[in-house]
Amino acid sequence: MSTRAAAEERVRWLREEIRRHEHLYYALNRPEISDQAYDDLERELRDIEARFPDLVTPDSPTQRVGETPSEEFPTFVHRVRMLSLDNTYSEDELREFEARVFRAIGEQEIAYTAELKVDGLSMALHYEDRRLVRAVTRGDGVRGDDVTANARAIRSVPLVLRDEADVPPTLEVRGEVYLPRSRFGEINREREEAGEEPFANPRNSAAGTIKSLDPRVVAGRGLDILLYSIADARAAGVRSQWEALERMRAWGLRTNPASRRCQGLEEVLVFCREWQGKRDELEYEIDGVVVKVDDFALQEELGATSKFPRWAIAFKYPAEQATTIVRSIDVQVGRTGKLTPVAILEPVSLAGSTVSRATLHNEEEIARKDVRVLDTVLIEKGGEVIPKVVGVVAEARPKGTRPWTPPETCPVCDEPVVRPEGEVDRRCPNVSCPAQIEERLKHFARRTAMDIEGLGDSLVAQLVERELVRDYADLYALDLDDVVALERMAEKSARNLLEQLERSRSRELRHLLFGLGIRHVGERAAQLLARHFRSLDALAAASVEEMEAVHEIGPIVAQSVHDWFRDPANRRLVERLKEAGLRTEEEGTAPVSPVLQGQQFVLTGTLDSMTREEAKAAIEARGGRVTSSVSKKTSAVIVGRDPGSKADKARGLGVRLIDEEGLSALLAGD
Repeated sequence: MSTRAAAEERVRWLREEIRRHEHLYYALNRPEISDQAYDDLERELRDIEARFPDLVTPDSPTQRVGETPSEEFPTFVHRVRMLSLDNTYSEDELREFEARVFRAIGEQEIAYTAELKVDGLSMALHYEDRRLVRAVTRGDGVRGDDVTANARAIRSVPLVLRDEADVPPTLEVRGEVYLPRSRFGEINREREEAGEEPFANPRNSAAGTIKSLDPRVVAGRGLDILLYSIADARAAGVRSQWEALERMRAWGLRTNPASRRCQGLEEVLVFCREWQGKRDELEYEIDGVVVKVDDFALQEELGATSKFPRWAIAFKYPAEQATTIVRSIDVQVGRTGKLTPVAILEPVSLAGSTVSRATLHNEEEIARKDVRVLDTVLIEKGGEVIPKVVGVVAEARPKGTRPWTPPETCPVCDEPVVRPEGEVDRRCPNVSCPAQIEERLKHFARRTAMDIEGLGDSLVAQLVERELVRDYADLYALDLDDVVALERMAEKSARNLLEQLERSRSRELRHLLFGLGIRHVGERAAQLLARHFRSLDALAAASVEEMEAVHEIGPIVAQSVHDWFRDPANRRLVERLKEAGLRTEEEGTAPVSPVLQGQQFVLTGTLDSMTREEAKAAIEARGGRVTSSVSKKTSAVIVGRDPGSKADKARGLGVRLIDEEGLSALLAGD
């Protein structure tokens, strides 16, 4: 683009077009173009702004993640208090709520709005002249944290509202930020692969993400938002809650399509019963239904207490819980040395499965709940990764129990444990601890790492106990006599294991890098780093800044990888792996053209021309990403023979379905 005037005109058109497609995708769920076409629009805008920096504005779509990490969040006093809601747990209590309403305004026919209570983080968005100027967390209801930079990184938060005549010049809307179930599962798998503790539930993950000091972390997490109110709706000329939802949708704000206007409480009860049975079908966690008197004039008449509005209430669904007895508290040692206390329980049925273990997270959590051996405890499995102990039934505690004391030494190797400053977890600092070695070897043998079939828990334990294997390189020095001498290892099984080890020498660099178990490096990060640097030597020589320049690699991962390669023992390990004949470089001279960069795919059914693993590798080699579950973020679902329920879910969400021929065209860049 030769002139500034032409660039300015093109930038104006691109921004409006991008905002229109954001509204179609996030607010209306009616995308008109592919993710690739959308990315092309953003890429063109970014290129022009790079050539003409003076054209960059704070509300440009390219500035969603344009700010550097903060050192702290400033606080902001809410203009209108963000009240919490009173809770009710039964239909009788909901009827009592209506009775209180009638006592205040007289018995009459009342319309309510019923909205799903999304289990997330409350946030207020401030717009001036249609442009986002501030985003604030609920905080204590009076003041919250200004997290504007992070809110800009949430794709469903419009940076500019649609050009409607009735948008007030100053507007504050409120909603719930949440993490979709599919992303929650992916993030926890990535955290576990990287040796990090998984998030307990999507709500904690969303809250932790929005409090990140680096907006790039927020952008990578895939947070979403649903707006539910206008802070000063009467000043905006809105007369009811239902009208507020409709008006926000017209302005380009995303509201919950499941909301319903109900005539009378019986219709509200039908709504509550309906969604209690369907809540597992949603892409987000809910813990109940918010019931609001619809008419704002009646809301004003009803008023509020010091804590709650009298015109609204939350009908909470019961969590899936059970009580059982703590038989012991064991401490597990992970591959990074982290000590994790686990409650060993009297087996109990919960949510369709038998539970005999529950995480206690860390010593601070045990002390806070005062969990002791022989206590009767309440456990819960409501949206959790694994069951957790909710609390202790104090009146059932036997006499003579004592508070749990965390170990001062590693329960496996007796090395004195350490607790790094600023961390809640104790760690065994002994990298030669048998428990750590076992966990590292099991990780190394995983299918997504070196794929060494037959190297199971029992065999790993024997290899470590007999001091035949102390690290990954030792595996490749094993011979037939070593393996046959182990318990329950016949010659055939021993030969099979050695064949698997031989086959693993040719595994791709990304699998080896993931298998090394570097902290914070999950399967995705290993793939990106291997594709970019193409050899362990090049990665070892790279600076933190060079790693951070790789798309999707953040400062925590970059620093962790840099530190790992600065350890002389790790450098010696890499040399020994090279000597053992493992593949430490990418084959070929250059990666495949990234024609699928930024796109996300799901595979279902049987493919004829390639395996699912080969299809995944081909997509990832071209910059795409393959996930296990379908969501609105999915670019397309690749459908083979005998597809499963993922194809049906894709149709319901309006996600493209592509057959094997279409996949071949995609891979070819068509």
